[in-house]
Amino acid sequence: MNKQIKFNQIKERRAKRTRAKIFGTSLKPRLTVFRSNRFTYAQLIDDSTGKTLLSASTMGIKTKSKVSKSEALGEKIAELAIKEKITSAVFDRGMYRFHGRVKAIAESAKKAGLKI
Repeated sequence: MNKQIKFNQIKERRAKRTRAKIFGTSLKPRLTVFRSNRFTYAQLIDDSTGKTLLSASTMGIKTKSKVSKSEALGEKIAELAIKEKITSAVFDRGMYRFHGRVKAIAESAKKAGLKI
C-alpha cells in the first residue's frame, strides 16, 4: 500500500475516533479546527442542526509565525462567540495532535473567556 494512502487512512480513523466522543449543541457547540500549510481555520458547529454558527481564519492576521497567528485566531473566535452569547464549547482537534497551532487556538480561546 502506498505510504500516503495509509497515512490518510490513519488520519481519517483518528478523526472518527475523536469525533465519536464529541457532540455539540446550540448552547455548547463544537469548536473544530482545520489546519492547512498556509492558514488555520476554526468553526463553532451545532451538531444537532448541522449548522456552522461562527467561523474565523488566520487569513487577515499579520504576524510572523503560524503559532502566533493561531493564538490570535483563538482570541478572535472566542470574542465572536461571546458576542453571540456562547460561553462554552467542546474542543474538537479532529485528526491533529493537541500540539502547536491546535494547542495555541485552544489555550488562547480559554484565556479570552471561552470555557472549553
